[in-house]
Amino acid sequence: MRLTLRVWRQSAADATGAMVTYDIDGISEDMSFLEMLDSLNERLILDGDDPVAFDHDCREGICGACGVVINGDAHGPERTTTCQLHMRHFDDGDTIDVEPWRAGAFPVVKDLVVDRSAFDRIIGAGGYISAPTGSAPEAHATPVPKADADFAFEHAECIGCGACVAACPNGSAMLFTSAKVNHLNVLPQGAPERETRVLDMVATMDDEGFGGCTLAGECATACPKGIPLPSITAMNKEWLRATRRVAR
Repeated sequence: MRLTLRVWRQSAADATGAMVTYDIDGISEDMSFLEMLDSLNERLILDGDDPVAFDHDCREGICGACGVVINGDAHGPERTTTCQLHMRHFDDGDTIDVEPWRAGAFPVVKDLVVDRSAFDRIIGAGGYISAPTGSAPEAHATPVPKADADFAFEHAECIGCGACVAACPNGSAMLFTSAKVNHLNVLPQGAPERETRVLDMVATMDDEGFGGCTLAGECATACPKGIPLPSITAMNKEWLRATRRVAR
């Protein structure tokens, strides 16, 4: 395929960025989107130009490192991660816009790379459990109802890629935060920090400058792991429960 790419180029966090146009050909429909960017970078390097910086790691849709806005959609036209998006979803001659995540809490570092450390600080505020030292308890010593286990696993699938924030018109991190709160709060292992977890993580989310949630639903639509929109409602219930208990 022959494609026209319009890529956001920004040399540094404090530099002025702009969309730069590149024509590229010889792209196989079996390439992933990141492999297509690799091909562009190989050409740029051979020409003596600075390659396009973008985040990636496992390239298996697991780590959450990759993530760009493609033609206005977080991760592109399919509900998957950027690394698992293949060029067969585009047509020969297409013009493709490639931009970084757009959110006040995700400042651009360079080109398509953004600083997502705000997510780390949200997790650090309460995304953990207290585990006593010593030998590990027997696996079935603490029974967990099947419905609770399924609920926890569904929310534990969140990989922290940030597509929910990029897709949200308000730049909200409610879907991410709710996934991290819910998958621990529903389990008996997470019970000791149940109240402080949700209060501290939501407070940290607000402190990081993410926007408010108006339940537009774009976050759940863009999420490559299918975290459901009712996750936010579940966290709101946890937050109300915690505020009432703390008030006592």
